[in-house]
Amino acid sequence: MAGGERGPVLRVLRGVAYAALPAELVVLVLLLGGVRIPGAVLAGAELVMVALLAAEAVVWLRLRRRGLSRREALAELVPERVLRLIGHELALMASLGRWVARRPHGTAGAAGVFPHARDQAALMYGFAFVCLVETAGMSWLLAEWPVVHAVVLVLDVYTVLFVLGLHAASVTRPHVLAGGRLRARQAAHVDVSVPLDRIAAVRRENRFTHEKKDGELNLAVGSQTSVTLELSEPVDVVGLLGRVRPVTTVRLHADDPGALYAAVRDAVALTRARTAPSPAPDPLPRA
Repeated sequence: MAGGERGPVLRVLRGVAYAALPAELVVLVLLLGGVRIPGAVLAGAELVMVALLAAEAVVWLRLRRRGLSRREALAELVPERVLRLIGHELALMASLGRWVARRPHGTAGAAGVFPHARDQAALMYGFAFVCLVETAGMSWLLAEWPVVHAVVLVLDVYTVLFVLGLHAASVTRPHVLAGGRLRARQAAHVDVSVPLDRIAAVRRENRFTHEKKDGELNLAVGSQTSVTLELSEPVDVVGLLGRVRPVTTVRLHADDPGALYAAVRDAVALTRARTAPSPAPDPLPRA
């Protein structure tokens, strides 16, 4: 599909990107640390970045003209795993904004919305507080090394935002029942849509230990799950890095597991009633 760009051109662009992006990050850290960098070095670094972006823009446009979608063209230039990691980080940061604005994700027109972040809140807040204490301590210890201090400070602040983003993603992405499907989610890295007509059984089942097994998906919150779905046909679960695996058992948790269980049970029963074959009419009596 990509023709010639899939060969040496893309390999060269990726090689330059893998070398230039870390170098640009090092330059940024040095500038934050107060290190003076010769103007010629800065100009050269920026020239390389501008040339790289221009070359990638040209290749992206060529790929688009050859029929690739925007995402497919971007995937040709950037490895899928890198795109997924970047997308996950952006989703966490966006979740912080949604959390503050109290705007949940993907709940419009839902027949049922089931939050599931309450039982992990204390743990996540405690972890964030520990990270803040560590940030303050490292800032004091590294005060005499400005470059190292700047690097560690950036990493520590991002760690705090990452932890809060994980919790915010869980808060703003509840389980959703809509359109004949149960959308089961965990933070920003698991989002699986389970058709109601594939749910063979649903039951209340409190579990606090979960072993990794093929065909099972455990969306534990605070190390516990409270509702189990047994499926008649597998559904595909896409991992953080794009790995796809089929599952026939889904265990999940909600702040109100009774409401989740009752809603799924009733929705499954209604779906079965709608899709059940009509009874055959009685034969007409003979005259």
